[in-house]
Amino acid sequence: MSGEDDLFTLGGDAPAPRTLSDRNRDHRAPLAVRMRPRSLEEIVGQHAALEPGSPLRRLVAADDARTAPASVILWGPPGTGKTTLAYVVAQSGDREFVEVSAVLAGVKDIREVVDAARSRLRTTGRETVLFVDEVHRFSKSQQDALLPSVENRWVTLIAATTENPYFSVISPLLSRSIMVTLESLDRADLDALVDRALTSPQGLDGAVTLTPEAREALLRLGGGDARKILTSLEAAAAAALMTGGGEGEREITAEVLAQAVNRAALRYDRAGDQHYDVTSAFIKSMRGSDVDAALHYLARMIEAGEDPRFIARRVVIAASEEVGMADPTALQVAVAAMQAVQMLGMPEGRIPLAQAVVHIATAPKSNASYTALDAAIADVRAGRAGDVPADLKDAHYAGASALGHGQGYRYAHDAPHGVVAQQYPPDELVGTDYYHPTGHGAEERTRQRVQALRRIVRDQQG
Repeated sequence: MSGEDDLFTLGGDAPAPRTLSDRNRDHRAPLAVRMRPRSLEEIVGQHAALEPGSPLRRLVAADDARTAPASVILWGPPGTGKTTLAYVVAQSGDREFVEVSAVLAGVKDIREVVDAARSRLRTTGRETVLFVDEVHRFSKSQQDALLPSVENRWVTLIAATTENPYFSVISPLLSRSIMVTLESLDRADLDALVDRALTSPQGLDGAVTLTPEAREALLRLGGGDARKILTSLEAAAAAALMTGGGEGEREITAEVLAQAVNRAALRYDRAGDQHYDVTSAFIKSMRGSDVDAALHYLARMIEAGEDPRFIARRVVIAASEEVGMADPTALQVAVAAMQAVQMLGMPEGRIPLAQAVVHIATAPKSNASYTALDAAIADVRAGRAGDVPADLKDAHYAGASALGHGQGYRYAHDAPHGVVAQQYPPDELVGTDYYHPTGHGAEERTRQRVQALRRIVRDQQG
């Protein structure tokens, strides 16, 4: 949670709070703060979350406890308005608004807020809205501390998170709250946001203009994050005002924007949904033989700072799981890439990673080897694991021959082609085929050889 977003923050020292209107008028505040909506009507996007009768509408409008909604968990990507919605609620009705830092606050701080809210409700009847930003950073004990106050409605909780609440919020708190999913802003919403920031007295007040090319680049760099877009616009405006020679020349061009902001916002959380979603798309793109998509997701993981060893491990798994015997060299390339990453580090390690990803994505595909093992494991777990044939049992100890171990064993290397007819599996599994080679790539040759080997080996098995 950024410091400029705090009304006041528990768990750390902070200056005396100011009103939201004071903050919006303060031109020293960041543009994203100055442009923060003060009512639901000013909010851009989130039409589904703000439709009539929705929990957020009721939270803002309801003065009657019978119509007030339960506590709310706001889940959405960065820059979609979670903090803004909490502030709009703060300005509606005669309710106390308290913001807690999930980074700094402890269980003691939460209990102090709850005790104060209970006292306020009992003595004055005034309700308290408790806003917890980045609630996923709370430990289980901290989230547990919220349960009584939410259960008894001593506070109305608004919790915001960028991570999937089903993974990051404890079940009892989820069951006592309404989850509201916020979506990324679409192009029309972002255009309206930029126009408002350019012209509004609280924003740039017409001090600069934005070329169409710069607008396209700005929206692309923002990655759908409204806060990032406004921050980038502010940086570009400062650069344009500094370099512009006259009033008519103070425009933000694509070049000015590129100079002020040189990297796009990337939505990726190494411990949350984006980690799993991008990884999943990466693997499925290699499996689906879309080399360009696979490289795209590889780039996203690298740019987001994902552990390159994690990426390399996924590539090694894909080499066997997706390619297998259709191209046995894929595993060699993947393992070599993993070792190269460990030796080289980053950024050079991205080069062997790219080579391995291209190899796997473009290789013929077969999962026959690992599905064969899964089928064998299923039989073992089901109890199909008979006695080892006597001629295959260990005969390298005194007394083994008296037990019949090793008698009748045929040494394969004595045969002209190195293959002999002999029963290898337990009696219960004679004739069972686990491995079903495909006709893809090199596995076609393997398929033909497996068929020939089975005919020879099973000749005396009936």
